[in-house]
Amino acid sequence: MNQIKTGECIRQMRTARGLTQKQLAERIHVSDKAVSKWECGCGCPDVSLLPALAEVLETDIHALLSGEIRQNESEKGNMKKLKFYVCKSCGNILTATSEAAVTCCGSRLAAMTPRKAESDEMLTIEDIGGEWYVSSDHPMTKEHYISFAAYMTDSSVMLFKQYPEWDFHFTMPMYRMGRLVWYCTRCGFLYQDIRQR
Repeated sequence: MNQIKTGECIRQMRTARGLTQKQLAERIHVSDKAVSKWECGCGCPDVSLLPALAEVLETDIHALLSGEIRQNESEKGNMKKLKFYVCKSCGNILTATSEAAVTCCGSRLAAMTPRKAESDEMLTIEDIGGEWYVSSDHPMTKEHYISFAAYMTDSSVMLFKQYPEWDFHFTMPMYRMGRLVWYCTRCGFLYQDIRQR
């Protein structure tokens, strides 16, 4: 932990939330002199204070430890750039429209990068009278299954949760074009583009 960077980070986040040093100190049960000392780079908060400090400053512990506040660039609302995170421990599915520090079950998660599905991996898409019917004969056992699929256009996302030992299929509205992504517990994160003929 760099005392100067962490102190500056605490000062920036405190002032952005309209808190005085005294108000911050009261919320985490320390003296305002301790907060002043941190912000001047003359010391760091005790590790035991970091969870409470992160909660009051509406950040995460990693940001406090690194002393870096990164501003995300706007993705201009393009939902096709949505980032997906999957927790290997509990199966939780999280998304973000730009880079994010995401943790679940005590582990930091990395954004998944989809790879283009090979022809034998692609999902089957049928027009059933104004809707797409999406299916696959992919294994759906407890150890090897597709956890979720999502369909993304420039302005919207639809997420379809799947479960082991169920057949993989769902219906969705028909869009002119978009990207279908899915996550398999063994094969990883895949995609295929859909264009209405």
